[in-house]
Amino acid sequence: MVSILDGIVGINANARAFVVGTDIDTCTITWLEDTAEISKADIKTKLAELQTVYDNKEYQRTRAVAYPELKEQLDLLYKDMVADKGDKTGEWFKAVKKVKDDNPKG
Repeated sequence: MVSILDGIVGINANARAFVVGTDIDTCTITWLEDTAEISKADIKTKLAELQTVYDNKEYQRTRAVAYPELKEQLDLLYKDMVADKGDKTGEWFKAVKKVKDDNPKG
């Protein structure tokens, strides 16, 4: 989820503002340190753009928590690498593939 401040900074990276409220239509924005005021309409447009980017990356956030811990992945990978040819299980590949299959890109 993106905030009004995300929208402001998305327009002007150097902007300094204080926002009261979470709805762009009803919030109060106090511009600080001589920051030029940005219209709520422009902020609203930027918020829609940023929200779309955020929504399109949901699979990344879902995958990040679904993957086994790195130490577990390394252990599976090590076991796959050192096993005799006939004993390789492919468990690391299976674990990573399952996460990717369960959480496809867009």
